[in-house]
Amino acid sequence: MTDLPGAGAPVDLALVLAFDGSGSVTFDEFGLMTRGVGEALRDPTTQAGMVGGMHRACLCAVLLWSGHEQQQVMVPWTRLSGHASLDAFAGLVEDMPRDMRPGTTAIGNALLACEALLADLPVTAGRRVIDVAGDGRSNDGVPPGPVRDRLVAGGVTINGLCVLHTEADLLASYTSEVIGGVGSFALQCQDYAGFAEAMQQKLTREVAGIATVSSSGG
Repeated sequence: MTDLPGAGAPVDLALVLAFDGSGSVTFDEFGLMTRGVGEALRDPTTQAGMVGGMHRACLCAVLLWSGHEQQQVMVPWTRLSGHASLDAFAGLVEDMPRDMRPGTTAIGNALLACEALLADLPVTAGRRVIDVAGDGRSNDGVPPGPVRDRLVAGGVTINGLCVLHTEADLLASYTSEVIGGVGSFALQCQDYAGFAEAMQQKLTREVAGIATVSSSGG
């Protein structure tokens, strides 16, 4: 974990941001995605929620995923406890290289990699959340449903952000196979040009406590 003041103290939230790096995502679209996340992380409402809990801190990590053997932790667990650390983390996401070979879409294996990250949490977290963002249904590796069910049984919430430009019915697939847990939801945007706004809405719901019951929508 990135060494920051208070690094050993509990946090309110442990959040894995898991981004699609498969072949359906062009390099331009990948740039729109990473810049969109950076913009969302700098949003004042999002920042207030991320440091507004009892412990005034959260942990975040970033995973890039593609085919069943292609998962890479791009940013390790990082403690975020104020605007400076949030802005710095946003910069790391924006500058994240795409050094993984684009491949198939293995959401189940991505969830397995997220599960391993959460199992290696360096501190206690009040909530554990996985954000899965992508533009296609799973077509490789282990099925996501059983992995999702095991994570949910262990108290993890999985939310989704679906980019619909190649699969108009992707939200239904995420709702049935990917998301789950207390307060889980999936949002959608039509293309990567709308990714930043959708991600900001998503993070606000997750960290500001707006979503309190399971739902899905766009």
